[in-house]
Amino acid sequence: MADLPTVAVLGTGTMGAPMARNLAAAGLPVRAWNRSKEKAEPLAEAGVQVAGSPAEAVEGADVVLTMLFDADAVADTMESAAGALKDGAVWVQSSTVGITGEQRLSALADELGLTYVDAPVLGTKQPAENGALVVLAAGPEDVRERLRPVFDAVGQRTMWVGLGPGAATRLKLVANAFVVTLLEGIAQSLSTAEALGLDPALFLEAVKGGGMDSPYLQLKGTAMLEGRFDPAFSLAGAHKDAGLIEEAMRTHGVDTAVIEAVRAHQASAIAAGHADDDMAATYRGR
Repeated sequence: MADLPTVAVLGTGTMGAPMARNLAAAGLPVRAWNRSKEKAEPLAEAGVQVAGSPAEAVEGADVVLTMLFDADAVADTMESAAGALKDGAVWVQSSTVGITGEQRLSALADELGLTYVDAPVLGTKQPAENGALVVLAAGPEDVRERLRPVFDAVGQRTMWVGLGPGAATRLKLVANAFVVTLLEGIAQSLSTAEALGLDPALFLEAVKGGGMDSPYLQLKGTAMLEGRFDPAFSLAGAHKDAGLIEEAMRTHGVDTAVIEAVRAHQASAIAAGHADDDMAATYRGR
């Protein structure tokens, strides 16, 4: 059996930290770095080597996995690690960065001499903790077997959607467009029920078990009504992603009316102080 690759995880927030834990639990040697080191330090208990800098994390690593907030953060981090990157290393770029961001990072990979794999994931905090993410990947065929133990450790399924970079990011934007639109639909129905003098919980009960129901509707709808906004994915992150979706839609001639309304409603909840709360806190927007 081939040796398992050493993985450097750059970014140990809501998603990166559980991914690093699951990689270590699968027996892979893992180094991790985070801009706020205190957020990475608990990973040492899971057998992860916590690094003081991106360069320290990537030195000798076969795979570098980035899970950071946006394209600027990813580019800055990788550029700071440039001198320590191993020849022949594979860069697995899992942050949601949009189409122009992905193109920028793909070009940076060429400059750094890295094999680049565009690999955003579907799922939030709990799926990340359970190793149940869906990995959307686009990259050359000759690295797929090398990455199998990495993707198997963090996800329940890997979906290869193209040989060249970009296709996975595009599919991630499509999926996220559905998620943020659905979330706003839930919030709107609950708010409308309340405005019409109904207990908004009646909406969740009315659709329960029928064709319109889903576990996500019940989960997020209940969280909205109970005011439980512990972040599985922050509203600030959802608003950032919605902006990337709007940019992609506008560039490619798609009607942006719905996503513009979504972003406006998210922005009102952020202005009310809910940026770091779960994206379900869009319910607090007006």
